[in-house]
Amino acid sequence: MSRSEQAPEQQIAAGYAFTGPALELGALLWDGQCDPDTRIRVPLAVLNRHGLVAGATGTGKTKTLQLIAEQLSANGVPVFLADIKGDVSGISAPGEGGGKVQERAGQVGQDWTGQGFPCEFYGLGGIGPGIPLRATVTDFGPVLLSKVLELNRTQEQSLGLIFHYADSKGLELVDLKDLRAVVAFLVSDTGKAELKGIGGISAATAGVILRSITALEQQGAAGFFGEPEFDTAELLRTAPDGHGIVSVLELPAVQDKPALFSTFLMWLLADLFHDLPEVGDVDRPKLVFFFDEAHLLFNGASKAFLESVTQTVRLIRSKGVGVFFVTQTPKDVPGDVLAQLGNRVQHALRAFTPDDAKALKATVKTFPDSAYDLEEVLTQLGTGEAVVTVLSDRGAPTPVAVTRLRAPQSLMGPIDAGTLDALVRDSPLHARYAEAVDRESAYEKLTAEQQAAEAAAEAAAQEAAAREAAERQEAEREAAGPKAAPRGGRRDESLVGQVMGSGIFRSLARSVGTQLGREISRSLFGTARRRR
Repeated sequence: MSRSEQAPEQQIAAGYAFTGPALELGALLWDGQCDPDTRIRVPLAVLNRHGLVAGATGTGKTKTLQLIAEQLSANGVPVFLADIKGDVSGISAPGEGGGKVQERAGQVGQDWTGQGFPCEFYGLGGIGPGIPLRATVTDFGPVLLSKVLELNRTQEQSLGLIFHYADSKGLELVDLKDLRAVVAFLVSDTGKAELKGIGGISAATAGVILRSITALEQQGAAGFFGEPEFDTAELLRTAPDGHGIVSVLELPAVQDKPALFSTFLMWLLADLFHDLPEVGDVDRPKLVFFFDEAHLLFNGASKAFLESVTQTVRLIRSKGVGVFFVTQTPKDVPGDVLAQLGNRVQHALRAFTPDDAKALKATVKTFPDSAYDLEEVLTQLGTGEAVVTVLSDRGAPTPVAVTRLRAPQSLMGPIDAGTLDALVRDSPLHARYAEAVDRESAYEKLTAEQQAAEAAAEAAAQEAAAREAAERQEAEREAAGPKAAPRGGRRDESLVGQVMGSGIFRSLARSVGTQLGREISRSLFGTARRRR
């Protein structure tokens, strides 16, 4: 029987009949009936072609993320995911079987057993539970930091000049006080000349940047920037039994800082892109990265930021990394990014308002033609059901399949706080990243230069006072009579001239303008690693 002669449900079944390793998503729903013999799957080899998990609140997106993550781990693929609501930590513990779980397992033909998966738990800057995850300001870069500071295009360009100056002069921006010190120096009378060659920066723009930095510090974000900086290679580890380690970034304590944590997630991805070698197409990804609440990443983003996101997603595939965006509707993701997401799991959408109806129609248009009336189906899906289309093992889109999804094998809910804290303390990474380090960087170097200049000024003032006293004594001797010894030629030099002419004071601008370290190279987002 040819494909055209097959019934629609038979065509769907044939479209998911892969022979290689694949993740099991669930079973086909057709005419209201679940067919456990028609398994809806996604080939392991295409998960670096990226994906989208979307749907309204309460439709089961988090459980779908958990289902995919635990199967990746079982196949030896490391996973990174953000736990924004605090309910994903259960992936580390076996699930609790019950009537609903067993009922779902029977409907989809799943042989369900409870199982936990190896996890590492992280927290941004040590806020909340988890191993502290930090980045240096230098490595974070001007494009990402501009989004966190909510700068406009002109201010973003000015921040780029500041980073360029600090990079070229070896002034390491480890934390926010380093950045503040460099900005303050460059708009000072002494430092203004340093920016003449690269376009300068207005005092008003510098003031906005300084105020934005202060506001970020007052929000408690200073701890996110500093050392020891997190090595993103930690995300690529596997456990001794071969399972991929699931890295969970715990974010409930910073839910009120969405621009910061969403941009920090992008830094992790950009840093991986910067460091990983090209591998081309592989039989399994090196890492799958789940970007939860993805709309927060794109809200208010500059053109430069969006272009960098698009290029990173486009190119990181060839480095073996898959990215799944998790959000409510496909329209939350820019079109250029959405076009690169080959695997789609769309949960139910609501159509309560005109805007909802518009979003529903837009979502339907993003799917291939199918035998379903998707506008109707998407509003009638139950919790744990979704419309699925993925890439086949040949790289072609599979038929659209309404799917009843499998139940995760791990705990569908958070583990208790004491267990989580114990897992964090027992991690071999805890000793490496737990304590912050504040070594000499731009702030200390500029402060030392300023103190040296002040000391030079004081020494020059004392020298001038001594000279004036000597001149008075000489004048008194001259007035006493012609036999007084002749006075040497008077130096016509003011106190300010002496201070500005002193070698120590002149060294301030000169030493700041001297390269103290190798220049830093930057990638798409302006993120950087110092060359060793």
